[in-house]
Amino acid sequence: MSDITRRPVEVMPAKSRVATYRFPGGGFLWCVATARDLSLDLPGQTADALAVIDGYLADHGLDRTRIVKAEIVVTDHDRKPEFDAVWSEWMPAGYGPVRSFVQSIMPEGDLVEIIVTAAFPAEG
Repeated sequence: MSDITRRPVEVMPAKSRVATYRFPGGGFLWCVATARDLSLDLPGQTADALAVIDGYLADHGLDRTRIVKAEIVVTDHDRKPEFDAVWSEWMPAGYGPVRSFVQSIMPEGDLVEIIVTAAFPAEG
């Protein structure tokens, strides 16, 4: 059994949505999410993408408190306060991860992409 598992993107198997790395004593989950409903505005797409992240976490027995790093990509950096409002409601107080926030050109309709790294609990 490999210490790394991946969930490939169906239309592009050379790319993964979720990857885990397990080693003696713990490991990490990496995942990326965009909104499922691209008709939503930025706060709506943010909430939808975060719901996708919640699903990935739950699939691996984790919750938001295990997130140690988040990378946020948006199409308009000036809308950061709108993102932050949704993020602040979603992330439990006192568990905020290291987070970056950058602007990029993205596929038509996508307003936000969220990449997180979460730590598995230490085995013991």
